[in-house]
Amino acid sequence: MKELIVSRYPKSSVAEAIKTVRTNLRFSSVNKKIKTILVTSSIAGEGKSFISANLATTFATSKEKVLLIDCDLRRGRQQELFGNGYFSSLGLSNLLIDDNWKRNLKKYIQSTEVSNLDIITVGSVPPNPTVLLESKKMEIVIEELRNKYDVIIFDAPPVGGLTDALILSRLADTVLIVAMAKKTTLELLENTKKALENVNAVIAGVILNRVEMKTSKYYKNYYYYQD
Repeated sequence: MKELIVSRYPKSSVAEAIKTVRTNLRFSSVNKKIKTILVTSSIAGEGKSFISANLATTFATSKEKVLLIDCDLRRGRQQELFGNGYFSSLGLSNLLIDDNWKRNLKKYIQSTEVSNLDIITVGSVPPNPTVLLESKKMEIVIEELRNKYDVIIFDAPPVGGLTDALILSRLADTVLIVAMAKKTTLELLENTKKALENVNAVIAGVILNRVEMKTSKYYKNYYYYQD
C-alpha cells in the first residue's frame, strides 16, 4: 500500500494536489452531480492506476461511499496497489460472466482498509476483455452500482492502441486523462483527446504527473510511481 499517498501521508503535497482534483470535479458540475469518473492515459506507465486509487481514497475520506473498479482487464494493478494478499481472485471479469451476478454481487465487491472505499479488482484475465467491457451486462451492472455508491471510479486501460477506454467512457459522467511530464508528448495527448471526443466523452481535464515541485531547499516529485 506504499502508493496510497492520500491515506499514508494525508498532508503531503501529492495528497493536497489530488484533493484539489476532487474539489475541481465537484465544482465542474453545478447542475448534475458527477457519480462515475473514468481515469485513463495515452499509453502505459503514465500513472493512471496510482491516480485512480488515490482519487478514490480522497473521495472516501470526505465521507462519500466510493467504489473503485479496475477495468484494465489486461494488466490491472489495483489489487497490487491495495495489497496482493488482501483480496480474493474474483473480480470484474468473473462478475461479467456470472449468470446470477445480482444474487452474487456482494462476493465481487471487496472492502479495503480505507473507510468508505470498496473495490472490484480485475479477477481472472479473460481472453476477450473488449467483448466483456462492451457487453450490455456491463452497462446493467454499472447502473445497479450507481444506486449503491456516491462515486464510482473506473481505472481504465490506456487509449493508445485499445478501444476499451473509449467503450467505457459511455458509462462515465466525466473523464480524466493522466499524462506524465517529460514522457507524454503533446501529439499523444492530442490524439487521446480527439479519440475520446469522437465518442462524445466529457473530458474534465488532464492530470500531469511526475512534475518537479520546487520547495525552499529541494525538489519533490508530484508523482514518482509508475503503472
